[in-house]
Amino acid sequence: MASASVSHLIIFIASMVIAAGVVGTATGSVDRFSGAIEDRSLDVSEEVRTDMEIISDAGSPVYNVSGSENVTLLVKNTGSRNLKPDPGLVDVLVDGRYVAAVSIEPIGSSSWERHEVVRVHIDPGALSTGDHRVKLVVDGDEEVFTFRV
Repeated sequence: MASASVSHLIIFIASMVIAAGVVGTATGSVDRFSGAIEDRSLDVSEEVRTDMEIISDAGSPVYNVSGSENVTLLVKNTGSRNLKPDPGLVDVLVDGRYVAAVSIEPIGSSSWERHEVVRVHIDPGALSTGDHRVKLVVDGDEEVFTFRV
């Protein structure tokens, strides 16, 4: 009879040790998962507050206006946060090709605050006659502009 109580006690202690190990592992996983969700929510918050609109007229000339074979677009910050007029902030694709030669020129001030307009100068090289497409991406917000050369 006493041997049955001892074996039950050993099984109970072993199950408690296993349960404690499982809880410790699960708690660590939940903490890491919670941290990842918190980090992602901050990124999403920035993306949601970022919005821009290309306000250039598709019918007006935007290519080679200054004679330097570049595309000049007017872009308005319509989001709820101020943006830096930093070319590294903007990803540009012209006809599906990434273009690194980009400059941003604020109009009327030295920053790109809410409701402010900037000139984005893009140097894609020589473009052939026909339809072309520019895609701007800023913090997840994408805008597409189509024009004809």
